Amino acid sequence: MRSRYTRRSGWLAAAGVALLPALCLLGCSDTQHARRAAQSGFLDDYSILRKGEKEEALLIYRNPRADWKKYTKVILEPVTLWVGSKGSQLREVDPKERRRLGNLLWSKLDESLRKDYEMTSLPGLEVMRIHVALTEATESDVTLDTVTTAIPPTIVLTGPKELATGVAGFAGSASGEIKIMDAATGELLAAAVDRRGGTKSLGGVSDSWNDVEQAFRYWAEKIRWRLCQDRSGAGCAEPTP
Repeated sequence: MRSRYTRRSGWLAAAGVALLPALCLLGCSDTQHARRAAQSGFLDDYSILRKGEKEEALLIYRNPRADWKKYTKVILEPVTLWVGSKGSQLREVDPKERRRLGNLLWSKLDESLRKDYEMTSLPGLEVMRIHVALTEATESDVTLDTVTTAIPPTIVLTGPKELATGVAGFAGSASGEIKIMDAATGELLAAAVDRRGGTKSLGGVSDSWNDVEQAFRYWAEKIRWRLCQDRSGAGCAEPTP
């Protein structure tokens, strides 16, 4: 005989799945900003970073001397999988999955940036070099995320994790760091540290890596949008979370 807890959990999960189509009509955000992100060591100097404002990464540096309008080409370095410390969450991810995530992040960035820039492998006076590191990635618990998504919080409470981190309970999350340099001189133009996690949205509740992949999509679109603003471009479209 199944325990009362098992029967209750099964009922909650079934009810959550049944409610998905109706709740999706309300509209949902796929990812949200976390409240903090660890400094992995990928960036050379974290002391130059300041706390990001509303539309920015969690920590950010912007070179006041940067002339963004002069750059027409981008060298996009392969994404670094920065496993870091022994307790790194990314270290626990299967190596094949880590490589897939790194390749996916690179492809999202490449797809977004090539809409505005010529992608190249050669440095020059009009070339930016962009290097991104994936420093953390955790998949969501699909079953529990379905339950907490579809059942009111008075029934299932996700507890202190969401309050402390800004990431919904049982949801996946990703942390990344970026540095943008002048490809000719090596001067640092911008750097940032960011972390995003899943929300109570219903998209991807059957895919444990959906929250991470949505974070990649958002980062790629946000970088393009920010660079568009920096060069005073026309029609800069801010991405949806």
